[in-house]
Amino acid sequence: MARRSDHSRDQIHEMALSATERIVGEQGYQGLSARKVAGAIGYTVGTLYLVFDNLDDLILQVNGRTLDRLYARMVQEQAKQKQAKERLLQLGHSYIQFACEEPHTWQMIFEHRLTGEREIPEWFQLKVARMFALVETGLEPLAAQHSPGEIALAARALWSGVHGVCILAVSDKLDVVGVESVQNLTDLLVGNFLKGFMSS
Repeated sequence: MARRSDHSRDQIHEMALSATERIVGEQGYQGLSARKVAGAIGYTVGTLYLVFDNLDDLILQVNGRTLDRLYARMVQEQAKQKQAKERLLQLGHSYIQFACEEPHTWQMIFEHRLTGEREIPEWFQLKVARMFALVETGLEPLAAQHSPGEIALAARALWSGVHGVCILAVSDKLDVVGVESVQNLTDLLVGNFLKGFMSS
């Protein structure tokens, strides 16, 4: 067991986040516990809670890092596309590909529920809002006749559909709905949504 003087607070913080990502990546969200994280970094649970408020805080910070990686990937990959429709399609494909590569850390974003009466902190809400803003920005060139409120709602409707496809892909359930290609399904979903959105 490491001594408290072996690492700085910042080092323990980073070690714990990285250990949590490894544990969740290997065992899923259900396999995570404060004791496992503390054991993985060689410290006690008490020391862990000197760095994080509680397990909720630790999980939220890991989920925030996951959202940061996902956001950076979506921004980078959509920038390669020139047309607005293609950029939106790329956002969907990037989102699904990321989830398929990191299924457990991606799922933890949606599986984790705060305990007690705690509210989701503002810094985390801003990371989520930033994701939707990408979709809203992608819709704007195609939405001359729509108000900002309608664009915001459309972004959430579209992304709910993409998220549903993503869940089928990550859980390996595409065959249940009779689909072989997640890419084709995403293209069809986004393409048909945009046709309706642009003509309404």
